Amino acid sequence: MVSMASNTQSGTSSGRISSVGETVLKAAVRFWFGTAVFGQILFAVYILGFYGRTAVTGRLGEWNTVLYRGLMNGAPVGNVVLGLHLLLALVVIAGGPLQFIPSIRTRAPRFHRWVGRVYVVAGFAISLGGLFLVVSRGVFGGPIHGIAVSINALLVLICGSVAVRYAMARKFERHRQWAMRLYLAMSGVWFFRVGLMLWILVNQGPVGIGKDFQGPFAISWAFGGYLLPLTVHEMYLFAKTRPTARPVMAIMLFVLTIGMILGIGMATVGMWLPRLK
Repeated sequence: MVSMASNTQSGTSSGRISSVGETVLKAAVRFWFGTAVFGQILFAVYILGFYGRTAVTGRLGEWNTVLYRGLMNGAPVGNVVLGLHLLLALVVIAGGPLQFIPSIRTRAPRFHRWVGRVYVVAGFAISLGGLFLVVSRGVFGGPIHGIAVSINALLVLICGSVAVRYAMARKFERHRQWAMRLYLAMSGVWFFRVGLMLWILVNQGPVGIGKDFQGPFAISWAFGGYLLPLTVHEMYLFAKTRPTARPVMAIMLFVLTIGMILGIGMATVGMWLPRLK
C-alpha cells in the first residue's frame, strides 16, 4: 500500500512538472514569436519607408547607397528582379505570421489557405530572384557569401515544397512543422542583420567582421543566420516530446529572445531609422 501511494505521488509530481514545463515552453514560444513578428514589422517599415518612398518620389538612385550593385544601367531584367525582390519581401513579412495564428486557421481556413499559397509563391519568387541576382551580380562579401545566400534560397524552395505536399496530403502536423521551417528560412536575411548588430553590441565593435564582410564571424554568420534558427526549431520539436527537456528549452528560448530584442534595437537604431530621415 505504501509503495502504491508512493508511486501515485511520484506520478502526480511528474505530471505536474510536465504540465508546468509545457506551460513555460508555450510562453517562451509566444514571447519569441511576438518579438520576431514585431522586429520584422520594423524591417518592413524600413523597406517601405526607404525603398518605397524613394521609388515614389523618383529618387531610385538612392538605392545604390545601400545595395551592393543595386540598380544598374543596361540591366533592365536585373533591375526589375531587384524591385520585385524588395516588394515581395513586404508580402512575406505580412503573410508569414498570419499562418501561425491558431484562431485564423480554425475560424478562417479558406483565408489561411490562400495566404499560405501567396506566401509560398512569393517565397519561391524571392528565392529564384535571389539566385538570379547572385549569379548575375554577385553579393557583398564575395563568393562564400554567395554560396550562403544560395543555400538559403534552396532551403526556402525545399521547405516550401514539402510544406505544400503535406498540406495537400492533409497531414497538418507535419505541414505546420515544415511551414515553420519555411518561415525561418525565409527570415534568414532578417536574422542575419539582427544577429550581426547583436554581435557588434556585445563586442562593442565589428570584431571578426573584417573588410568587405570577409572576417570569420561575418562568414560563419552568413550561414548561421538561417542554420541556427532552423537548428533551434529542431531542438524545440524534440523538447516537446520530452517533458524533462521542456524547461531547458524554454530557458534557451527566453535567452535567445532577449538577445533578439537587443539585436532588433541595434538594427533599428543603427541601420533602419537613419535611412528613413
